[in-house]
Amino acid sequence: MAAIKNRSLAQPVSVDLRHHLNAHSKARHPSPLKDIIKFMGYDGMVSLAGEGLPHPSLFPFQSATIQTYPYDKNLSTPEVEKLVECSVDTSIGSGTGDQSLRDWAHEFTKTVFKPACSDFEILLNCGNTDGWNKIVRMLCEPGDFILVEQYTYPSAQALWIPMGCIGVPIKSDTQGMSPEDLESVLASWEEARPGVKRPHLLYLVPVGSNPTGLTMDGDRREKIYDVCVKYDIIICEDDPYSFLQFPACIHGGEAALNPTTPQEYLDSLVPSFLKYDTQGRVIRLDTFSKTLAPGNRLGYFVANPLFTERLLRATEVETQSPSGWSQAIAMSLLSKWGIMGYVEWLSNLRGQYFLRRNWMACNPSKHAGLVVFSKDDATLTTPLFSFIPPMAGMFIWARFYYFGSSRFRVLKADETCVDPEAVFETEIWAEMAKALVLLTPGSYYEPWQGKKKTTTKSRCGETGIGYFRLAYSLVTKEEMELGIERMAAVLEKVFKGESNVL
Repeated sequence: MAAIKNRSLAQPVSVDLRHHLNAHSKARHPSPLKDIIKFMGYDGMVSLAGEGLPHPSLFPFQSATIQTYPYDKNLSTPEVEKLVECSVDTSIGSGTGDQSLRDWAHEFTKTVFKPACSDFEILLNCGNTDGWNKIVRMLCEPGDFILVEQYTYPSAQALWIPMGCIGVPIKSDTQGMSPEDLESVLASWEEARPGVKRPHLLYLVPVGSNPTGLTMDGDRREKIYDVCVKYDIIICEDDPYSFLQFPACIHGGEAALNPTTPQEYLDSLVPSFLKYDTQGRVIRLDTFSKTLAPGNRLGYFVANPLFTERLLRATEVETQSPSGWSQAIAMSLLSKWGIMGYVEWLSNLRGQYFLRRNWMACNPSKHAGLVVFSKDDATLTTPLFSFIPPMAGMFIWARFYYFGSSRFRVLKADETCVDPEAVFETEIWAEMAKALVLLTPGSYYEPWQGKKKTTTKSRCGETGIGYFRLAYSLVTKEEMELGIERMAAVLEKVFKGESNVL
């Protein structure tokens, strides 16, 4: 395909993709007041424009001192080591965000992800949720169809459902979204939905996907990108778990803590879609939420100049910019660490999440698909659930086999029960909550396909199958063991039919 051929040429610039902008985004104008701010920084400038800005000498906070770990701290040890002090300034207010932080992010992106297009730009945002919201409001018209993974992040849907938009789920396997199914859906679109505009936006979380934990390799990304070129699709690569990839060569829990060089760590990462993007049709969402702290509410777009300019117009009048405190603190820290210092921090962080995954998944090897049976099932013929240990992120996606429960079989035989899978899922969740252990129901992640497709049957879902998401990121090992013990007790009761509620 053309996209592949272009990769052998000199680094390209983005193609003209302005036809993807929606009417709302095309109608945006620059905020003239924001244009003034950039001139206020000129040497010798006397600004009487102001824009309602108080004088910095009248801020009650002149600076702050933040104590941080050094980037090479061993995160497995409880001892407090000597901390690095970061002094910060809080007077940032431009819509584009702190220029030094944008420059750092640009160099970091170039070093780590090696984008194919030479003209990519950085624009700060208030984290990936804010970023995705602005992308939808830039590209989607009311009633549009949006291509999504077979199971997708519910908050990503919640903002476009009120616009009347509809999700188009693309089938997944152990590598994530299927390029063959994506091709099939797009190729047959006009025949299947005559007169309905074909989707032009694809949203996916390709590393440690929330909820499935699946991670897409480079070959799969390249195939998906080429399908998107063929059908003129914009790709939103939402990648908050990118740096929590677990290397294929590591199988034991303790091995995750062995030191690696920053470059060895980078070499172990799956490439971003940016590497294959010769046309500027990828908008990447990066965030510091999973690597520094979610309360920062700080992230950034990586996109072509057309999209960053339109996104800036939205930022000027909606969120203005991320918190000046967050920008200043992050930049002070990252400038002290440097790019490779931050990379070393990420490598250590990855090891800790890998260890936590193995606490929950019992030290699995890369390809182990684990099946869990009732402890009293001597024949091991009726599984309770199974899962594929994730190769990135924070979640295990457990596939439950409901037909092993007599209660579910009763629900299935009841002609008045419209959606037995949904009812049984709710009952299991309620029993878990009563036992003081929380799991996330899989139904939360079903793509919204309209009011006529809200039941398992209407969505053509699997009969007698349900899912729950387990997160290993937040609890200690002791809490995890207690939670799993409680979960096991509930499942034994549920699948034996001993529960009064079930």
